[in-house]
Amino acid sequence: MPLNARSFAFDVLDAVEHGGFADDLLRARSLEPQEANLANELVFGVLRHRGQLDYLISHYSGKTGKLDKEVRNALRLGIYQIRYLDRVPPHAAVSTSVDLVKRARKASAVGFVNAVLRKVNRDPVPYPNDAVSLAMPEWLLAKWESQFGAAAAQAAALYFLNKPPAHVRGERQMDIGAQQIVPLLRLEAHHRFLDVCAAPGNKTLQAAECGAVPVACDRSRKRLAAIPVTRRVQLDASQPLPFRPVFDRILVDAPCSGTGTLGRNPEIKWRVTPEEFARQAERQLQILRSALDVLAPGGRLVYATCSLEREENEEVVSQFAGRVQEQGYRLPGREAGDGFFHAVLA
Repeated sequence: MPLNARSFAFDVLDAVEHGGFADDLLRARSLEPQEANLANELVFGVLRHRGQLDYLISHYSGKTGKLDKEVRNALRLGIYQIRYLDRVPPHAAVSTSVDLVKRARKASAVGFVNAVLRKVNRDPVPYPNDAVSLAMPEWLLAKWESQFGAAAAQAAALYFLNKPPAHVRGERQMDIGAQQIVPLLRLEAHHRFLDVCAAPGNKTLQAAECGAVPVACDRSRKRLAAIPVTRRVQLDASQPLPFRPVFDRILVDAPCSGTGTLGRNPEIKWRVTPEEFARQAERQLQILRSALDVLAPGGRLVYATCSLEREENEEVVSQFAGRVQEQGYRLPGREAGDGFFHAVLA
């Protein structure tokens, strides 16, 4: 089968199950614009709705046992096209999914895939619970409901089922929620400003608009080099920083689980674990401690994540409770854009 949108999407979904990120994988190959758009729609559509699709596989097949991942991904792609896309004829979705199974050398499953997909239609199917209806891991949805309340948690999950709107700031795409973090610094032109986890640089450049000259730090030399500012320092911010306490303003846009970005990174919700939150929190605490050590007296530090998890947010900054001036969340479905946590420390 020549490489087209469906076969490429099939390969990307397989790579995602081995730890890859969809956005990076989709940009790694060049397709004709129409094929590239369809591949993006298929990959992100399947990942966003995976919980629904897996239930529908069982619903139409009557089979609840484990399937080979190649067979399951072919069925996910076929069902997604038939039930969620208007412009794809059902017969095309069936035939191409069968071809994908053949391409994966799963000949024994060809008849099964063909029979299941021929049963698929657009008739309403009652989902057994909110987690399936919202295509969320049950444990994560329950966690959010406990933390934010059922209505807010379900509104966030519903928001994540859709493609996030594109927001452009300057020449870069930057989520509208992300744009609300830098103003919390209250930067002025004379301030000495440090961005300790700067890549990919969107917030660094936003901060520079006020006239301050940022010192941009990141542990990735490649990602740091792509930030067009004068002062760049490659370092691991979880270690003591090679500066004196001279910075008036510091941004700690900490690496995190990313659960506030499930609309644009839907693979996260199917791979994240509670253990990941604890691992991230340990590193975040080290980074925050290092950053506070170089904050000038009377300075202002903003700690931010694109996570919705208490372990990475309130529980991290609670270690410095006497220095926290304010903290809060932007919740998708309640506010526009991705989900973010922020805390202002002095």
